[in-house]
Amino acid sequence: MSLQAPQENPIDGRRLAFGIVAARYNAGLVDALLDTVQARLAAAGVKPKAVRVVRVPGSHEVPVAAQWLARAGGRDAVIALGVLVGGDTRHHEMVGESVSHALQRVALDTRVPVINGVIVADTLAQAEARCVGAINRGAEFARAALEMAELGRGFRRKS
Repeated sequence: MSLQAPQENPIDGRRLAFGIVAARYNAGLVDALLDTVQARLAAAGVKPKAVRVVRVPGSHEVPVAAQWLARAGGRDAVIALGVLVGGDTRHHEMVGESVSHALQRVALDTRVPVINGVIVADTLAQAEARCVGAINRGAEFARAALEMAELGRGFRRKS
C-alpha cells in the first residue's frame, strides 16, 4: 500500500476531455468513486460535456469499454472504475489481475492513458474505506487522469 501520494500541482482542465467506464456491480461503491471522480474533474475546470460516462455490467467488462472510448478519439484519458470484493474464493484477485493487465494493454495499444480505478479488496470494509471512507481513491484516480492528460497534450504539441 502506498502511503505517500505525489505532490499535487494545479491543472487547468478546461481544454481536457475524459471517458469514464464504471461497472454496475457493487453499484453503491462504484457510484461513490464515480461521484468523487466527476467532482474532482469539475473542480479542475473540466466541462461536464467533456466527460463521457459509460456503464458496464461488471469489472471484467470495463477494459473493452475503455478500449472503445479510447479508440473513438477525442479523449485525453480514460478512467476505469470497478470494485471487486473477496468472498469464499480468490476469484476477485483473478479478475482484478486480468482487468489490470487488459487496461494497461488498452493504454499502450491506443496511446491514451487509462487510469486503473478498479478496487480489489479482500473485505467489504476494505472496499468501503477506499470508496466512501478515509482512503479517497476516487480523488487519486481523477488526479492521475488530469496529470496524464496534461502530460499527453504536451507530447502531442511537440510531435
